[in-house]
Amino acid sequence: MQASFALLEKYSKPGPRYTSYPTAPYFSAAFSETGWRAELVRSQASGRDLSLYVHIPFCDSLCYYCGCNMVATQDYTKATAYLEVLFDEIERSAQVAGGGRVVRQIHWGGGTPTYLKPADILRLAHHLRSHFRVDDGAEVGCEVDPRELSRGHVGALKQAGFNRISLGVQDLDERVQRAVNRLQPLALIRQVYGWMRSAGFNSINMDLMVGLPHQTVAGFNATLDEILAMSPDRLAVFGYAHVPWLKKHQKLIQEPDLPDFATRLSLQELIQRRLSEAGYVYIGMDHFARHDDELVRAQQQKTLWRNFQGYTTHRDCDILAFGASAISQTDAVYAQNFKRLADYHASMAQGGLPIERGLRISHDDKIRRDAITRIMCDLELDKAAFAHAWGLDFDTYFAQSLTELQTLCADGLVEITPDRVRVTETGRIFLRNIAMAFDAYLQQTQGAAPRYSRTV
Repeated sequence: MQASFALLEKYSKPGPRYTSYPTAPYFSAAFSETGWRAELVRSQASGRDLSLYVHIPFCDSLCYYCGCNMVATQDYTKATAYLEVLFDEIERSAQVAGGGRVVRQIHWGGGTPTYLKPADILRLAHHLRSHFRVDDGAEVGCEVDPRELSRGHVGALKQAGFNRISLGVQDLDERVQRAVNRLQPLALIRQVYGWMRSAGFNSINMDLMVGLPHQTVAGFNATLDEILAMSPDRLAVFGYAHVPWLKKHQKLIQEPDLPDFATRLSLQELIQRRLSEAGYVYIGMDHFARHDDELVRAQQQKTLWRNFQGYTTHRDCDILAFGASAISQTDAVYAQNFKRLADYHASMAQGGLPIERGLRISHDDKIRRDAITRIMCDLELDKAAFAHAWGLDFDTYFAQSLTELQTLCADGLVEITPDRVRVTETGRIFLRNIAMAFDAYLQQTQGAAPRYSRTV
């Protein structure tokens, strides 16, 4: 990858990550529980399978870089109370949505799902399966913090039916770890990883992060040496999103300690080179997988999809999401639960579903969502196929988008031909910028637009 400093400086600007389109800042409180209940009933007739997401917001301690909806506490009674409310939400949603649809995917995120005690992991897993029809071959994944993890947790995850694990590592440099309040030595990572392999988990992802305070190319290269020696099946190497206006605790990170543009560029080049040499395929948006991974096959077959859990092979699934801040999705609606724990509990105490806001999307939203998703998953847009699928003239419908892409085309990030729009090798690092050309909401005045993290 030969991205230059000038390109990085030019295109490193605020922009969405496009886990949804329209993006979450455009969800509205005008969309209420009533609208979501009606959508759940309507969606039963769609024949679409289900993906279930469960949000466990608790962590033992605060990682200063964290952008998730979480609560740092060592008071486990808060988790016990939360689980009882969560069980009620699962049951109420199943009653409205109908229990006959097949669940193809389950994902637990947080916070830290393994904050839960092993017995509670089993209770929650059983509760989900008792209210939904989970396919025997379902993909069942969990995010894991290696700190505080026991072999009992690993055994409970395996017994509960999990077959995919995402292990949070971020960086192995002790100075970096101290700066973000996440101490976890290499010996601990090796131990937990070994437990997972011994238990029979055959798909393990490791999360790394670049852009953290005090990171250097030499230091991160040493981290990659150790991680690649363990040979995880997938790697997600996220760019740190410094958004202290949204996450107040990020003010605990000293901005002068963050890597400069030149270092970040060198880190990106290092990641691409080392992971490619180690046999990993770059999927896009920070994600890498082994060449025989199902994500790679799906990308080659143009069946890869992207949702709130990241890249997935489960394109035609509605998402039912449970817990504080969790976002559900059908083909036509997004619905988000109350973010604050107290509001989530209070809403559930009223006997309904805890919807704080949402959005019923327009036909134009669906078209642009598909275009953005295809860019991020296929790394190209076949104009004729897209036009046929949506009944439109591609160049006419996306005239403004194509005009905006001309600058990126001139800089070698994208190629535009009469037949297709294709992301170049250099452009892969700038996927968010390319997708932004198709985003009608970004045409709003700057004062009304939400603030995002930098794209690179």
